[in-house]
Amino acid sequence: MLASFLMGLVGGQRAMTPLATVAVASARGELPKDNGAPALLAHPLVAAGAVALAIGEMAGDKQKTAPDRIVPIGLAARFVTSAVAGAALAPKRQRWLGAAIGGVTAVVASYPGWRARMATMPRYGQTPTGFVEDAAVLAGAATIVRKADRLAPA
Repeated sequence: MLASFLMGLVGGQRAMTPLATVAVASARGELPKDNGAPALLAHPLVAAGAVALAIGEMAGDKQKTAPDRIVPIGLAARFVTSAVAGAALAPKRQRWLGAAIGGVTAVVASYPGWRARMATMPRYGQTPTGFVEDAAVLAGAATIVRKADRLAPA
């Protein structure tokens, strides 16, 4: 469940990254054995679509018109995508628990992430802070998926 929790932390910062990361890993057969990923997640078109949405979100985040991550629709998207990712990283028999952990963690993590970004933007600007956040989110998501087997209880 640690991987589901950690991916929820990622989802609190970028809604589409958890889904894109687990979809690509699923399509490549890189998720842990006996995972709770829905079969559709492994389809190459689903992975490609999720990656496109994640790239679009990251590009849109740098725009002055980008909504705050804590608006209701943003929180709902973070919950859903992180729940799917949390389920995919959990053992099949515990996928609902993994989904709950991933989704709830994403919603909760959105608030401190938003506050930190708002605190740094006046000094560093929207685009630079967004790129730093993107780098941290991508590195974190990739590491979580790569180490998911080790994060699972023995």
